[in-house]
Amino acid sequence: MPRPPFATHPPNEDMATLLTQLVEELTRKLMQESPLTSAEPTAEAADDLRRHALLRLQILAGVKLAARRLEDQAAHAAAASGAGYPEIGRALSMSRQGARRRWPGLITHSTAHPAPRPTPWSS
Repeated sequence: MPRPPFATHPPNEDMATLLTQLVEELTRKLMQESPLTSAEPTAEAADDLRRHALLRLQILAGVKLAARRLEDQAAHAAAASGAGYPEIGRALSMSRQGARRRWPGLITHSTAHPAPRPTPWSS
């Protein structure tokens, strides 16, 4: 009997809050380890604030890139396991067309419907 399609729900507020806190904690840790962050404030506090804000922005851009790469890997894994564009789109709160535009050619005839698993009595 086939399994029901994957049902997705938008991330709840608690999950979004937790993820935001984790990313902020990671950002602070990376900023502390950066050679661009000086321990001693300079006479030009405005320059320090600008450098700090730009470094934070740069780190967050890296986090976004890493998340995008992980999404790509997950989309490929989902397609390889038989998910179609509609399911992948729903998992990302986007349309089927949006998923298809993001990953053109991801779903092929061979990935859209994986072969049934052999049963012990089949040859």
